[in-house]
Amino acid sequence: MKPHRRTRGRSTSIGPPPGYYTVNVIPPDDTQRGLILDWVVNQRIAEGWRVESRSGTQAVLVRGYRVNHVLHAFLTVFSCFVWGAVWIGLALTSKVERVALTVDVQGHIVTVNAP
Repeated sequence: MKPHRRTRGRSTSIGPPPGYYTVNVIPPDDTQRGLILDWVVNQRIAEGWRVESRSGTQAVLVRGYRVNHVLHAFLTVFSCFVWGAVWIGLALTSKVERVALTVDVQGHIVTVNAP
């Protein structure tokens, strides 16, 4: 059995906790699928993601923040356009990442990256 490789401090393995259910057994019911999703969502929250929406077997997670352009426009005008350099820097470097996690009928996590 190969050991899990780590990239940039993150674990590459996403799935139910070890020993949660065994192979060749009855697939998990909705409650177990919800618990599997909770476990994966908690892992992602520890990595800095936040929950945008959550249903029984699906969750949408978000990382990053949008720039508040109205606030920065006021700050730029009231600082005689000195704040404009900070605003431009934030607008170019800030990004928002979204990911949808779904637990299928077999108990596997399906990850879809969204814009």
